[in-house]
Amino acid sequence: MSERRRLRGALMVCGTTSDAGKSTLVAGLCRLLARRGVSVAPFKAQNMALNSVVTASGHEIGRAQGFQAFAAGVPADMAMNPILLKPTSDRTSQVVVNGRPWAVMSAAEYHAAKPDLLPLVLDALADLRSRYDVVLLEGAGSPTEINLLDHDIVNLRIAHEADLPAIVVGDINLGGVFAALYGTVALLPDHLRARVRGFLINKLRGDPALLLDGCEQLTARAGVPVLGVIPWLATTGLDAEDSMALDRAHTMHSDALADELDVAVVRFPRISNFTDIDPLAVEPGVRIRYVHDRAGLGDPDLVVLPGSKATVDDLAWLRRTGLAAEISRRSTTVLGICGGYQMMGATIDDRVESRAGVVEGLRWLPVRTVFGPDKVTRQRSGMAMGAAVHGYQIHHGRVVADGGEPFVTLLDDFGHGVDGVFEGDRYGTTLHGVLDADEPRRLFLAGVAARRGKRFIGAGRSFAQVRLDALDEIADALDANVDMPAIERLIASASVIADRRAGAGR
Repeated sequence: MSERRRLRGALMVCGTTSDAGKSTLVAGLCRLLARRGVSVAPFKAQNMALNSVVTASGHEIGRAQGFQAFAAGVPADMAMNPILLKPTSDRTSQVVVNGRPWAVMSAAEYHAAKPDLLPLVLDALADLRSRYDVVLLEGAGSPTEINLLDHDIVNLRIAHEADLPAIVVGDINLGGVFAALYGTVALLPDHLRARVRGFLINKLRGDPALLLDGCEQLTARAGVPVLGVIPWLATTGLDAEDSMALDRAHTMHSDALADELDVAVVRFPRISNFTDIDPLAVEPGVRIRYVHDRAGLGDPDLVVLPGSKATVDDLAWLRRTGLAAEISRRSTTVLGICGGYQMMGATIDDRVESRAGVVEGLRWLPVRTVFGPDKVTRQRSGMAMGAAVHGYQIHHGRVVADGGEPFVTLLDDFGHGVDGVFEGDRYGTTLHGVLDADEPRRLFLAGVAARRGKRFIGAGRSFAQVRLDALDEIADALDANVDMPAIERLIASASVIADRRAGAGR
């Protein structure tokens, strides 16, 4: 066995800001180490996101940690994200602890509860470290939110408690990266500043030589070495962490095609699990747009109503903006997934999430929804468009079909039956990931195209392979542009500390 295969330890990756690239870099490092034969797992103590996945054991974790586990080649695990915050309004979030709903809290209430959650977080980290050679920890936002440091349970407090080194990533594309990196460590108290052992500069467009001696000056002033400058990577197939990603252009193919399919995705105020749409982006004849008002709708070939964390409120918004009426007037295919599917039915009886009682739906499909107190979280398998599909369900709302033709039929240990139906050009399902399977996705898009007198020809690329190719591109970029021996020494130093502690206790 080579020396690299014996690598053991842990490393925390923090960022100067949200969207600095922490999630992507952890995924890339997971992929790179896994390719070298290292048993590696991701970890994020607390994630705030409306994009989530369900593990094989039926626990809900952040989508980013699920994707990082995919990069590492290991099953997604509840311990990889022990706390998930799912915003329900501007002031409250559903707090998911160890994969199960725990409470709905205001920011102040959750902040007060953090000290009680710290031992749970440390136990989850210890559990992963006992089962994997390397654990890569992802921070949240900035580690230097000085107003929150006393109750921190996701950033450098965890590194300090577990005796782990950390690196900080800065996004040079935003400008001011040297000040952001320097300021991050300068504002930290001494015991947390000591945890930061390296900087990475991310998303550079152009020649690294243009940085001149800036990295050397930063190292001298901050006392922290710059361990790499990572170029801008225009990769596709990466799972988005949260709706910040929707502020960037989402269309993957810019060359206009005669039979191009125009897909309009409704951007609900509480949009969730919009990664369901990502598989459409691997098809060269598909253009994806996110719309939030009737003026932006246009005349799309397909409208997607994605998931929502506030189904009744987002349904009211859909009507209030005029989008519901505008979509009704169009000769367009509509696909509703989870919350979007529930909106398309006759009624929604919600005494759990919004507590609104019985609310009239759009009546586009012959289904009705009743919200239950217990959240359904489970992986499911079945058939759609005559081909196999596999995905997961995350919902309080149980949909009952009173008619329609089967769109998705579930066939697994949780039971057999129709999950989603269609009538004419209206389709719905509660199965997240229904478009991930290549054959059903292409058959569905071919039907969308035929209704508009167009022809759709699939790319022939597997969505799963597109994701792996994107991860390999990131891993290759890290290997070429980051001082990986230094990164590995940092990882191993955590193992040395842990071994010394174990020795001291004997």
